[in-house]
Amino acid sequence: MEADECGAPEFFSNGSKVLLLDGDQGKICPASIEEAVMKRTDLHYPKPKAVSVTQATEVGTTYTLDELQLIGETCRKRGLKFHMDGARFANAVVESGVTPAKMISEADVDILCFGSTKNGAMVGDAVVFFVRQLAYEFEYRCKQAGQLASKMRYLSAPWVALLKDDLWLKNARASNKRAEQLYQKVQGIKLLRVLFPRQANSVFIELPVLVQEKLKERGWRFYTFIGKGGCRFMSSWDTTEEDVLNLVTDLREVSEA
Repeated sequence: MEADECGAPEFFSNGSKVLLLDGDQGKICPASIEEAVMKRTDLHYPKPKAVSVTQATEVGTTYTLDELQLIGETCRKRGLKFHMDGARFANAVVESGVTPAKMISEADVDILCFGSTKNGAMVGDAVVFFVRQLAYEFEYRCKQAGQLASKMRYLSAPWVALLKDDLWLKNARASNKRAEQLYQKVQGIKLLRVLFPRQANSVFIELPVLVQEKLKERGWRFYTFIGKGGCRFMSSWDTTEEDVLNLVTDLREVSEA
């Protein structure tokens, strides 16, 4: 939110400030929230009003239900709203084994950005308000931000298929499975270091620059600016076992050459 959204939170909120919080493995904790709220109370310091977590996180880890409950309790204690960025919410749900309803209700989440475009849909994520008052004039904000399509039904239609027979969960389960296969197979390759536990559909690997260049020469594309400089390898709902094996073969060949 702070590093990779081109200042969008500040732009659309007319100048609100995003405060970064400390935490391990891409997750914030109640203690860091408390510190941000209680750090200062003078008029020179921003007044914290909301907490945003990413589930699954930007480094591929997931919050447990207990962790989310503690964050929710802290938000209620300090009068903060609780927002969940769920671009990969489906991946977190299937990994946790907790139902979506339980994850949201027991953590007292106020707003969920429910992702579909990273789980099989072409376009159109959903913003779900669990506190109706917070949705006041949200449609106007969407319109002003250019997010009201002239044929909104086309953006909504994929949700019908995704939610039918839990296809959204099947897709997420498939992508998580492929990421786990990659995670297991790269463990024994020399010069490679996996940076974070695999809890969603991403694997972060620290690769020497020369290895990165050789991989790209073979046609592989990956980000290096997310996750402490590691290379982020994502599996999607339609990634095949053959795709994973091909990547592992190339990783082994270029790193052991």
